[in-house]
Amino acid sequence: IATFDQSDEFPAFSRMASPRLGSAIAMIFDEQSQRPLYSKNANNVVPIASITKLVTAMVILDARLPLDEPITITAQDRDRYKGTRSRMRTGMTLTRGDLLKLALMASENTAAAALARTYPGGTQVMLAMMNAKTRELGMDSTRFDDPTGLHSSNVSTAEDLVRMVRAAQDYEDIQNFTTSRSHSVKVSSRHTLNFVNTNPLVRNASWNI
Repeated sequence: IATFDQSDEFPAFSRMASPRLGSAIAMIFDEQSQRPLYSKNANNVVPIASITKLVTAMVILDARLPLDEPITITAQDRDRYKGTRSRMRTGMTLTRGDLLKLALMASENTAAAALARTYPGGTQVMLAMMNAKTRELGMDSTRFDDPTGLHSSNVSTAEDLVRMVRAAQDYEDIQNFTTSRSHSVKVSSRHTLNFVNTNPLVRNASWNI
């Protein structure tokens, strides 16, 4: 997925041959003209992995839950689908804002799960709100069964994901958190964890993302 404003310094795709992409599914969308510049199988419904966390974040922010509220990681927040590792341990306490930033910036699955668990009504209500958000955005081919993106039943299309990314840009916190290069959290009086953005373009000082 790529969305951009052509006022940025990007090549004029209309004057280029189709880009050579290894991806089976893709869409490049010009936000200024409101049209796709390139599309490849953009309506195919497939698992979408961690980009799920954008809707997790939107639903949390829509609820206006206090970002300074402390949340303690529990065993329920561990990855039970794929057994992925996390540097966040059971018993650690972070603020909701820290968890949100780590979910978006470092793709921390444990953080996303903890955000959903502590949503009013719990994870199932959170998932219902995430699916309601997709309907609100016109993402008719999108469904969520978990808040992290680990579950393969979280599905969407490239066309729907363009709608998702464009909607996420209206949230200042999402803009700030996804474009932060790193973030540190103090998890005890003597222990600090440092996280870096999983996106190499954001980490590259020569790019203005």
